[in-house]
Amino acid sequence: MTTYPIEKGILTAASQQAVASLAAKELAAALYHEHLGFVLFFCSAEYDLAALAAELAHSFPSTPLSGCTSAGEITPLGYDRGSIVAMGFDRRWFAIETALIDDLDHFELTNAQPLVDTLLERCRHQAIAPINEHSFALTLLDGLSSREEQVLATLDAALGRIPSFGGSAGDDNHLSHTHVYSAGRFYTRAAVVIMINTRLPFEVFSTHHLTPLAHKLVVTEANREQRRVIELNGLPAAQVYADLVGVGPKQLNAAIFARHPLAVRIGGQHYVRSIQSVNSDSSLSFYCAVENGIVLTAMQPTPLLDDLNIMLEGVSARLGVPSVIIACDCFLRRMELEALDHLDQASQLLRQSRVVGFNTYGEQHHGMHVNQTFTGVAFGTLPVNDV
Repeated sequence: MTTYPIEKGILTAASQQAVASLAAKELAAALYHEHLGFVLFFCSAEYDLAALAAELAHSFPSTPLSGCTSAGEITPLGYDRGSIVAMGFDRRWFAIETALIDDLDHFELTNAQPLVDTLLERCRHQAIAPINEHSFALTLLDGLSSREEQVLATLDAALGRIPSFGGSAGDDNHLSHTHVYSAGRFYTRAAVVIMINTRLPFEVFSTHHLTPLAHKLVVTEANREQRRVIELNGLPAAQVYADLVGVGPKQLNAAIFARHPLAVRIGGQHYVRSIQSVNSDSSLSFYCAVENGIVLTAMQPTPLLDDLNIMLEGVSARLGVPSVIIACDCFLRRMELEALDHLDQASQLLRQSRVVGFNTYGEQHHGMHVNQTFTGVAFGTLPVNDV
């Protein structure tokens, strides 16, 4: 069997063209080769999405594509906005199958198990690598659906020991319309499950730079369906939180929420529950599920760049220099980097480690929906004479 350089396993490209046809053509010119088997992309919601869907189908007529809208992109050059970033997967190294969940409200285990089994069986038929040890799932969900927890728990039960990660689609921080893409069109209130089987070594990871403080807040009244906390410790939620962070309720904004998150402790670990907004009735809306009786722990940030660098160095130590890292990076982390004027330094770290991906409205890791994390998959390399 003829060997070829490992970097052909995954090609990455990005376009800053605002016109959908030009962006799609640029991506096709960079990614297309005779062994291209699948394209994954993340795009700004500022595109004309109907036009982009049509142009991508035209530019990749025989290649399956999946993707979602973003709250910012991570291109081969680092952080970007108003662009589209894409990865092309070589079918000689990857077997990739996808499924669309177009009814999140009624997705249950009876739907999830046959969906997962079908994806695995289709990958198995391509005979790339043993399924159980060499597969993972990538999930992309509508970031405004408020269904992440239920869908992810259901999928995780069906996946068993197969690792999973993913991100919630964004819309450039507008919190208005988020979309996932499958089979030639963009969808809302939907999710895409991407099963990836590969001969490359890989590691699914998640990291954050937040540490717990002593302050505890009990949710004493909440609207679970709306992810809204009405009272903390028996008092108006916005007032209690504002007192905690040392500002007036009218001063609460996204930057403060990013710097002063709250978290719930599960199984000895803290999972961040980020605040989305303060409401006129002094309640707080969250990006993740909240309910009566949970205890929220105040968190404080440690240096984000240090944590990111340690994580990237650890991946390299375990896998070797990554061929590519696909990352789902919370948009609140990006806001923090921008506030600290550290975005260029972060972009340099990501560029050096071959990271591509997008800024999300929430991350997914082994069935958990979390916020303010850097979550993804790193691919190692194989010897050039491996066949």
